[in-house]
Amino acid sequence: MRRIPQPPPEMRSGDSSDDYEDPDQVYSKPQSVNMADRDVFLPVPGWGKGRYNSLCSDDELLDDDNEPISSHRSSWQDYGLSTLQGSVYLPVRGRVLAPPPRDCPSPEPCPVLKIGWLDKNPTQGSLYYQRRWVKLDVDYLRYFDNDKEVYSKRIIPTAAITGVTNVGEQKFEVVTANRTFLFKAESDSERNEWVAVLQNFTRGRQEGSREMTSLIPPSFLTPGSPLTPEQQGYLELRGLRSKLYTVVSGDKVFLYKNMEDYRLGIGITSIDMNVGNVKVTDRRSFDLTTPYRIFSFLADSEQHKEQWVEAMRDAIGEALSNSEVANQIWAEPSNSCCADCGADKPEWAAINLCVVVCKRCAGEHRGLGPSISKVRSLKMDRKVWTEELIQVFLLLGNERLNRFWAANIPPSEALSPTSCSEDRRRFISSKYRQGKYRKYHPLYGNQRELNNALCINVQCSDVLETLCLVFCGADVNCSTGQADCPSPLSLALSHNQKLQAQFLSHNLNTELPRSEVTGVMEPQHYSPQHPVTHNGFLFKTASMVRPITERKAREEFSRRWCMLNDGNFSYYESDKTSTPNGALKSTEIVCLSVNTPERHGYDHTFELYSDSERLYLFGTDDQDSHKEWVKSITKMFIPSNAEALLRLSFERIGRLKYKDGLNLQSPRVGWFALVGSSLHAYLEDSEEEEEIHLRKLQELSIQQENEVLVLVERGRTLYIEGERKLDFQGWCVGIQKAAGSAGDSLSQQQLTETDIPVVVDRCIDYITQCGLTSEGIYRKSGVNSRVAALCEAFRRDARSVRLKEGEHQVDDVSNTLKRFFRESGEGLFTTHAASAWLSTPVVPEESNKISQYQLLLSRLPRVNKATLRALVNHLYCVQRFAELNQMNLHNLAIVFGPTLFQTDGKDYTAGRVVEELIEHYTDVFEVDEQQLKRQLDEITVIIKVREKLNLNSSVPASGSAGDFICTVYLEEKKETAEQHVKIPGSMTAAELTCEILDRRKIQVREKDYWSCWEVSQKEETERPLHHLERVLPILHSLGTDSHLLVKKHLAMEAILVYLASKVDVSKHGMVKFREERSILGLGLNTGSFHDRYFILNTVSLRMYKEVRSNRPEREWQVKNLRVYLGIKKKLRPPTCWGLTVIYKSEKQEKPEKQQWYLCCDTQTEMREWYSTFLTIQYDGNVWPADAVQTRVTRALPVDTRHGNVALIPLRGSENEMRNSVAAFTADPLGGRDHQL
Repeated sequence: MRRIPQPPPEMRSGDSSDDYEDPDQVYSKPQSVNMADRDVFLPVPGWGKGRYNSLCSDDELLDDDNEPISSHRSSWQDYGLSTLQGSVYLPVRGRVLAPPPRDCPSPEPCPVLKIGWLDKNPTQGSLYYQRRWVKLDVDYLRYFDNDKEVYSKRIIPTAAITGVTNVGEQKFEVVTANRTFLFKAESDSERNEWVAVLQNFTRGRQEGSREMTSLIPPSFLTPGSPLTPEQQGYLELRGLRSKLYTVVSGDKVFLYKNMEDYRLGIGITSIDMNVGNVKVTDRRSFDLTTPYRIFSFLADSEQHKEQWVEAMRDAIGEALSNSEVANQIWAEPSNSCCADCGADKPEWAAINLCVVVCKRCAGEHRGLGPSISKVRSLKMDRKVWTEELIQVFLLLGNERLNRFWAANIPPSEALSPTSCSEDRRRFISSKYRQGKYRKYHPLYGNQRELNNALCINVQCSDVLETLCLVFCGADVNCSTGQADCPSPLSLALSHNQKLQAQFLSHNLNTELPRSEVTGVMEPQHYSPQHPVTHNGFLFKTASMVRPITERKAREEFSRRWCMLNDGNFSYYESDKTSTPNGALKSTEIVCLSVNTPERHGYDHTFELYSDSERLYLFGTDDQDSHKEWVKSITKMFIPSNAEALLRLSFERIGRLKYKDGLNLQSPRVGWFALVGSSLHAYLEDSEEEEEIHLRKLQELSIQQENEVLVLVERGRTLYIEGERKLDFQGWCVGIQKAAGSAGDSLSQQQLTETDIPVVVDRCIDYITQCGLTSEGIYRKSGVNSRVAALCEAFRRDARSVRLKEGEHQVDDVSNTLKRFFRESGEGLFTTHAASAWLSTPVVPEESNKISQYQLLLSRLPRVNKATLRALVNHLYCVQRFAELNQMNLHNLAIVFGPTLFQTDGKDYTAGRVVEELIEHYTDVFEVDEQQLKRQLDEITVIIKVREKLNLNSSVPASGSAGDFICTVYLEEKKETAEQHVKIPGSMTAAELTCEILDRRKIQVREKDYWSCWEVSQKEETERPLHHLERVLPILHSLGTDSHLLVKKHLAMEAILVYLASKVDVSKHGMVKFREERSILGLGLNTGSFHDRYFILNTVSLRMYKEVRSNRPEREWQVKNLRVYLGIKKKLRPPTCWGLTVIYKSEKQEKPEKQQWYLCCDTQTEMREWYSTFLTIQYDGNVWPADAVQTRVTRALPVDTRHGNVALIPLRGSENEMRNSVAAFTADPLGGRDHQL
């Protein structure tokens, strides 16, 4: 039986019964309701003593053991609510009309999971339950006074619910971290339904929450409101003698009793702003009106009121907005910045002026009046945005338009995003009302010619030219002289020029800028940049919209008289014709390409590319005439600050957009010339020419989707953007060809920064790391097919070849290096100097011999000299470990003498030269003894580490010397989850994970990303080991406060999705940074985090003080970084999304160790940074290709493994060694070949 509400307690003397009355605690008389009004009005009373709708509940006075009642009571008394047991009610003024039908967009309603009547626990001191209408959706558990109410009494986020339990007859509890809510159903079955739905749903939400937060240690997670507020603070609600904590977030307004409730996420109600309207009513008050209720707020001051009103109006705009059109308009990069002040992401546009502007500038545009500027919203004015109008904005773009509207802006008058309203008003009026900064058309002032030019131009697709004509005085409504097409608009429509018609239709009644020409505006703005004049006959093909891939025969060319004058390149039918067949303005030419001789029917040809995506091919048989035309045309369209490019013998020259490490926000314009294997550039704001050696690039890639060419050189990454697809394709092909190997000589190869061919550098590095202990290195033959394939890969693109242990065999790599030297054109010692080298061994005196070698070395070309030095250094190191590899000085000389001199090997003279160069290496090459000692020490360390990581033949049968027993935990650190595992030197993290799962008989399902984690309790960090990472070195480096843990990597799915969608492997952005101590010498305060700009690429991580900084404060090699998830709480990071980074330098006598912290604003940002680190450090191999890990059983003892391995003989013939190596490679238990 439902309990009847008890009478209210006696009112205190300070309270007025006219102001407060609790509907849940009084016996109210039934009120007569006119049924005819029920569909028109909501049954809410007026101001007097009528019924008040409860906005807040009395949940804070819960009679449970988890929360002291006094704490809630005192908090409400602090706000002056000492009556009615803490309940807060909303007075409703008069009758409110029921909501009429509306066209405004409304958000998709959340699916309701469960709804119905429940009794809520009694308030403090009461024995009677309160009847509530309860609704559960995916976001909130809400309850209302009745099933007609729109605004709830309480909202409980489902994400905050930690448990749901049955408590006695028909009752159940909903538990959050700080509150417990007690409900009672009509029956046990209904109670069970509620509990089942709540438990199932909240369990799913908790699992999803755990997955989202798996990238940081649990200790960093604190409960809190999930909102991202635009405005928050206390507001007084009229009719209450208290203030409510109010939050404006997105398209909603949330009401909370106090700040503590906001932090817990437990609120009173939420108001959808898509049905709201804000009206200022007094100096400090304003109304938020909805079809259901009027909320009257009172702010602390007039200034605060204005802030609240603006925030709520923005929320209404957000609720009514649609970003589809905005995203389309922003697809043109220049439209993503305001045309007037440069502010980011402008959401307004002047549809007749065709400019996209920000909110503050749009306000000043409105002040000009609709006859000058017709302002529309990109997000709310949907009907005006036709497909044709959108295409006009994409075609023109703010950048091209400002070449007209803002061609002559003095720097002192330019706007910035922070400019005040007065400056904006003055600037925008000057720009559009007066036309003060515009670029005057050459026909300006000649009305007849302007109108005639307009009528001609609307028949083609050049909308920008039409705009220039119109706003320089052409009459949009002028007569065309044609009866069937009397106006320019009808003329455009008859020629199917829809974009022209769209522009004209919005300017039929536009008030044009004033016609006075001030002293600042001189016609010289329209004269060509260079006074170039040239004429003569050329042969021309028809213009094309696709690249020319086939040879053009002479018959396809037509003879044309060509003239270069006044910044125009025109071609005529003959030298007697006065009307040109076609013309190109200097501003329309974006690129000129010089073809190789005899590529087409005429011996010498060149291509011109226009900004309208057209290609023009011209040719002649006269070489001098060809050179003069190329020089003249180039001089016409290249700006004066880039004139130095004209002196180069370029193959391609033109204008491109680019971004670099110091400016990644918006592209800038640069002028580029491709000369041989170098790219010369004049970048914006640069006074000097830059030269990029394309064969020395560390990385060269093309992002086809974004049409971006990425050039990575030491210390900088340059992004060249394709503004136009046609000429960008030509640039990509030309740069790729220039960056590749151009022949067989050493100087024509792709080179490192030190002028060593990449193939030589990669092979030497691999053998140093993996093959110095390989017996018979450089004497044993590799597999011919694999060697040939590797040589071809290096020849095709050496920069993209990555030699990896397990994928490439040492003997294959060593034979690739030998074959490269044998087949290189002119050889390492060059053809003309080889005889001098071969005659040096007969020099009797050793000192004279060394001097002769030094003289010959100094005469070698730069690349040959650097390569010889690197190779001899490598061979010197190989023979120093001859006791392991059996390759002494003499053996190496036998192998490399004939190879380097490209002889048949019958004469040992070549071997003598190599032997003496190795023997006298330090003298001939003037090597620093200390530097050489450090190098040899590093190699010794490498060999020792490899011995520790690999099971070798000297391990006793028991296996105790090669194994290490450690404790690994499953999912959490506790005694019941302990597993004691024997760790061989070759065991990988994936193998350890599989062994733990096998022991516990855990089935691995698809998309179960089980990983082995390194967890540090002291640092409060954790790191998932890479699946191929050796476990034993990690164990040796663990401290007493660290351990290994096997658990699921819940974020791996999101990481893989992000990496799959990522086009560019690099990443950049602002991150909060803190160093462990003053180890970096940056003078930073170690007690706080500082904003720094980071750029991460495939080679290094660079830190800049700010985005515009020219030089990095610090640079780290990515391969030396170890990245952990999490940051110590005692450091007080500004957010919980952080990374701890450890840097270890391995190339010093005393290895340097640094530790610092990166703190991100969001979990998504942190995950993106961490994912980028992973994919760079492991060359994209973040997770095995097979998502379901292969089970690896390690039940076999070590001596059984050892017994099955065929040993390599220390002595023997080459065939014997080759056979032994083949048997060793085929060993199925070889640890290093396991792939999961």
